[in-house]
Amino acid sequence: MISMNMKILRFDSARVQRAMDAATQRALNKAGGWIRKTARRSIRKRKGISQPGQPPHSHAGQLRDLLIYGYEPYAKTVVIGPLPFKAGEAPSLLEFGGAVARQLPHPKRGAARRPGGMRRMVYRKRPFMGPALDKALAQPGLVPGFWRNEVRGP
Repeated sequence: MISMNMKILRFDSARVQRAMDAATQRALNKAGGWIRKTARRSIRKRKGISQPGQPPHSHAGQLRDLLIYGYEPYAKTVVIGPLPFKAGEAPSLLEFGGAVARQLPHPKRGAARRPGGMRRMVYRKRPFMGPALDKALAQPGLVPGFWRNEVRGP
């Protein structure tokens, strides 16, 4: 008679789910950091304005410093982008373009004042986040590679 000592294997779905959630968080944080770094590098510090369709130039470095990313655990996504400036809509206007009405500054002495004091400002697209995401997705294996060897056993 042959006796075999068999080990009982049990599938613990909650443990597997926790391991997958942790792996997803690590991988998305890597992807968010890579895309943010790519977007930051595309914004060059130069005088003057950039050509429409090209990333904006940074004059004081504020836009580059305000680029952040964060992992959202409930949706299991990563959000990457600039924090708003004091003016609020500036990063969005740079990325997507658009028009806004702006209050004109108080004129200097002797300068003629415009009626109404408002001026329509038109911004052309100068995307920096979209091209950074496109660059990450265009490299084969880059984004899926962030998940490689991330699920860890006991």
